[in-house]
Amino acid sequence: MLDRPTSEPRARVVRLVGEILDRNSSVRSAPIGDEVIDIGLSSIDLVNLMLAVEAEFDLTIPQSELTIENFRSISTVILLIDRLAKDGSVS
Repeated sequence: MLDRPTSEPRARVVRLVGEILDRNSSVRSAPIGDEVIDIGLSSIDLVNLMLAVEAEFDLTIPQSELTIENFRSISTVILLIDRLAKDGSVS
């Protein structure tokens, strides 16, 4: 059974997505639910999200983890962060 992600990382990831949308002058808002793909983030936006997650959580995401599945939703991003933290990829 997977542990449910804590709300603090969730709020931080939602904030990062909101900042990307703001920079794009998007009329869409940050996801209330979980799916970030559904709000229309482009591939460039997903790269920006990956970079923002690395900076926000002070970690390096290995190339093998740079998959759409890991960035599909707020929950998958948080699970990635948790997994990297357990593997020692977080500085």
